[in-house]
Amino acid sequence: MSSSKDAAPAPPFARHAMAYVLAGGRGSRLMELTDRRAKPAVYFGGKSRIIDFALSNALNSGIRRIAVATQYKAHSLIRHLQRGWNFFRPERNESFDILPASQRVSETMWYLGTADAVYQNIDIIESYAPQYHGHPGGRPCLQDDYEKMLQQHVESGADVTVGCLEASLEEAKGFGVMHVDTENLILSFLEKPKNPPSMPGKPEVRCAAWASMSSTRNS
Repeated sequence: MSSSKDAAPAPPFARHAMAYVLAGGRGSRLMELTDRRAKPAVYFGGKSRIIDFALSNALNSGIRRIAVATQYKAHSLIRHLQRGWNFFRPERNESFDILPASQRVSETMWYLGTADAVYQNIDIIESYAPQYHGHPGGRPCLQDDYEKMLQQHVESGADVTVGCLEASLEEAKGFGVMHVDTENLILSFLEKPKNPPSMPGKPEVRCAAWASMSSTRNS
């Protein structure tokens, strides 16, 4: 989560937030399941798709402004979003945008990564003037309450808050890992490190590390 420097509005904070779901990756470790569609569009439990976890988390947290960035083999994903998530209404101060990679910066440049997918659409995000904006991945199958995350974000006065999971040092080798100090201030971010830094100041869990919730574990 990140925020502007303006004074924090009254809770619930999710009503002043925008969720920007990153759903452009291929997900090659799913092999034939992603031959024709992006990983977020892979079926889960019947008619649902993997991306429905992130979208449902945002909706159930109270967020009513959502955008989805797509890129790799996005037709199936876009069709699902158009048919299943078309109930947002501008008159209720709601919005739902599908943002395929469209060479907005250069005729030869698609999304070069998660940060670039945000950067290329920053004018669209800013046009809604959200007080807070979150960037959940479209791939993790997790249940999250973003309102609780926003509350902690506001109370801490942080510029950026990163959602993490506790993982063993062995498991953390397959994640993006936060190297933090005793106040949980992020000192560095390590992508799938061979020697993950453990949590400081917690001897009872010194064999554990903070892994990014939006990271993908190695198969």
